[in-house]
Amino acid sequence: MRAFRTHAHDAPPALEDIPVPDPGPGELRLRIAACGLNFADLLIARGQYQEQPPLPLTLGMEVAGTVDALGPDTTGPAPGTRVAVFGGQGGLAEYGVFPAARCVPLPDGMPETEAAGFQIAYGTSHLALSHTARLQPGETLLVLGAAGGVGLTAVEIGKLMGATVIASARGPAKLDQARKAGADHLVDSDTDDLREAVKSLGGADVVYDPVGGAAFTEALRACKPEARMLLIGFASGDLPEIKPNHLLVKNVSVQGFYWGGFLKFNPTALTDSLAQLFDWYAQGRLKPHVSHTLPLDRAAEGLELLRSRRSTGKVVITP
Repeated sequence: MRAFRTHAHDAPPALEDIPVPDPGPGELRLRIAACGLNFADLLIARGQYQEQPPLPLTLGMEVAGTVDALGPDTTGPAPGTRVAVFGGQGGLAEYGVFPAARCVPLPDGMPETEAAGFQIAYGTSHLALSHTARLQPGETLLVLGAAGGVGLTAVEIGKLMGATVIASARGPAKLDQARKAGADHLVDSDTDDLREAVKSLGGADVVYDPVGGAAFTEALRACKPEARMLLIGFASGDLPEIKPNHLLVKNVSVQGFYWGGFLKFNPTALTDSLAQLFDWYAQGRLKPHVSHTLPLDRAAEGLELLRSRRSTGKVVITP
């Protein structure tokens, strides 16, 4: 089968032929229909991710497809079932082996191209906003990088939770996507003064930041007292400089959030969140946005779209 693999952190990943894997106890083999790309795939390829799998490895953290075979002592989901799964790696291939316990059956009518990019982006935003930040109806949510893979879902979910949403993104086209997702106010990060724009709207109660760098500093300066800032990622490539005295004076809290970590220390919170999200999808209350769908032999192009921040919503690869 074909797989998009990396053998060294200083060399680009490449497509190659490898044997079709066999599932072990507690595992299943998935015929992969779609794989959602994430910024973390870039970090894994460079050896910069917080949980670095050993090399060589097949990239691709989340997938959707059809169960092809079960390993020994594995009871389900049954072959033929359409599922989505967060595997952490192995998704950019025609087949993959994953823990059966992590597989989530897909709602009827949910395309694999939407399901493949659903879990991490929507799961991150929902769990971060509801569980960690405890966003309340009527509060003001500032979303940085609001047209990206997780940013766009934060706009959508924040609005669904009853918040007033301020979306910050680069340029009119990306801001239009944020508006369609439900943003009440738009800030162009290329031309507008983020601090002044947010303060003119009364300030932020919660900041959702997948960007980092200077944007974090400006957002902090626009926070209300007792605001909660969520560190989601660092798509800018720069870590924010956090001045503790500023947090103290403004009574602001900064909370790191890593969705995958909940699998180890609080899996119930994660699975409950996903159940809520799939229910919202089935009710038609969530509308995933996939800006690019590419074949497996263009996986490198898909990753470059993420690196250069030229995509909106999700980039999905279809083996």
